[in-house]
Amino acid sequence: MEFKKPPLTHQEQISLWKSRGLTVGDEQRAIHYLTNISYYRLSAYALPFQLEKDVFDKGTDFNDILNLYLFDRELRLLVFNAIERLEVSIRARMIYILSHKYGAHWQDNAKIYKDPYRVKNKKTGEHFTIDVYNEVQEIISHSARDKNPETFIKHYKNNYHKPVNPPSWMCIEVFTLGQLSKLFNGLKENTDKQLIATEFRLHHTIFKSWLHTLTYIRNICGHHGRLWNREIAIEPIWLNKTNFPWIIDDFKEVTNR
Repeated sequence: MEFKKPPLTHQEQISLWKSRGLTVGDEQRAIHYLTNISYYRLSAYALPFQLEKDVFDKGTDFNDILNLYLFDRELRLLVFNAIERLEVSIRARMIYILSHKYGAHWQDNAKIYKDPYRVKNKKTGEHFTIDVYNEVQEIISHSARDKNPETFIKHYKNNYHKPVNPPSWMCIEVFTLGQLSKLFNGLKENTDKQLIATEFRLHHTIFKSWLHTLTYIRNICGHHGRLWNREIAIEPIWLNKTNFPWIIDDFKEVTNR
């Protein structure tokens, strides 16, 4: 089927919504938000107010849609803030633990990573090779070649010639959460994974799953995607029990304020 819908002006977008039963009290205000947010983005928040396609529930106002959008925005900011704290903590603990076990430049030790392995793309059926060690080295190399590298990377390159790469507490600092997740999954020894996961009182398989999901959700937040009422494509492994001290203590701390 060929797509033939023409682009609409903001006034035409409002008229279309009104023809479907939406109340728009202040059209200039609505145009302001359509200009800065877009009709298409707001349309996702209009769906809960429609019992049937393209027909709004009686009494639905433009503010109902806008307020739901603003709620989702606040939700994203709260979740993004929480993930930022987790990301910094995961990075810090990973660096600390592996540095003390394998040395300052553990990220350059190919022996701690899984050997390159082949995987199959579930959608295309094609096979490709995953080589975590080489991926880690490429990330580090790219950060050093950047036109405006981090000050600490530049300082190391200007003052030290050996080893070629800076220590892990510099190199891994530039890794994204997704790259940290791949690095964790690429560690050869489960004992190393468990040392890190234990810091968060989890089994390493559960920690790996949560790290993958956190990366997915972080990317939704970082790209201003809809978080409210979204089906999570990368679902984490659920805990059999949730009465962990860190959950209970945090809950008590919040409720007792």
